[in-house]
Amino acid sequence: MASGALTSDWAPTYAAVPRSTVLPDLMWPFDMEAGRSVAVSKADDPAKWQEFADSDVPIVTQWDDGKHPGTEPGRVPTSSASMPSVVFRMLQALDLHPGHKALEIGTATTWNSLLMAHRAGPGSVTTMEVDRAVATAAMATVERLGSPVHVVHGDGFQGYPEGAPYDRVIATCGLRSIPFAWVEQCRPGGVIVAPWGTNYSNGDAVARLVVAPDGESASGKFTGPVEFMKLRSQRLSPVVHKDYVTRSVADGDETSTTITEGEFVGKQFSPERFALGLRVPQCWHYVAEKSDGARPVWFYSLSDRSWACCMFRDGDTARVWQFGPRRLWDDVEAAFRWWDGHGRPDQSRFGLTVSADGERVWLDDPADSWTV
Repeated sequence: MASGALTSDWAPTYAAVPRSTVLPDLMWPFDMEAGRSVAVSKADDPAKWQEFADSDVPIVTQWDDGKHPGTEPGRVPTSSASMPSVVFRMLQALDLHPGHKALEIGTATTWNSLLMAHRAGPGSVTTMEVDRAVATAAMATVERLGSPVHVVHGDGFQGYPEGAPYDRVIATCGLRSIPFAWVEQCRPGGVIVAPWGTNYSNGDAVARLVVAPDGESASGKFTGPVEFMKLRSQRLSPVVHKDYVTRSVADGDETSTTITEGEFVGKQFSPERFALGLRVPQCWHYVAEKSDGARPVWFYSLSDRSWACCMFRDGDTARVWQFGPRRLWDDVEAAFRWWDGHGRPDQSRFGLTVSADGERVWLDDPADSWTV
């Protein structure tokens, strides 16, 4: 509440629906001190389990689509209970009220849907989960708790027309494109809240869209940075470096840049990463670890095999190599200069419009938009 994530009107719901009631006995919370996910068993250490359950940390509940055995963390987290602060900031953006009919995409532990049902009332919430095992566990949870939440096993990308129209739609997974089906299934004036971003990085932002009076589009600004596991049908396939750089970096055309490492690299949720993704489509970038005063940043085209590398080195002008029909660094540098020239806007100055024709993003004014 001190941070503003939990408002007084949501406090009774937070108290009535503790996250601990839906968490599995074995879970992998993110230990802020250790900087990694750790295995915690309720049977082995109930006090530690409860401490993490009550903490403002994300908790992984499934690894590698359920294929990971054992108790140690797996390779890729694929289902989780989000940080309570993130959950309630998104619920604030959703502006859910008693009597509203809501669709959730991404059931996971059911905590978010249970919170919404407590707020909106019996029979108000339908939640969809693509993973059969997770969906089955969710159905058992709502039955155990006697909750009126309707759990559906299925891919939520096309929504759930059987329950439409909805007053609110919320996604608890990261999107690379918001399907127009969600707009069609939401009432005019209804609200859609979803983490959205590009393949440039995992640094997404929460889009809060309001459906137009004619129902033909939904538009709105981003509320702030966030990172979620991606909708399974929109996951980015692994980028393999050797498929791009087949011989030597020296094969690329060499130039340089006056942009410094400090102003370009930023942090995980820095606004420049989000902004560059909006201006350089179909590109993934990787910031390597710094070694001996040098840090390479790689860029890979997702539409062909073009690549670029910018080598930042302490005290020297950064050297750049780029190869292929797409001059990726040229595009990235132009995007950085554009962002810098517009006052280095953060995520909240950008917006998104979704229609049957696709998606368009904009800075400050929806009339000045572009496709991504």
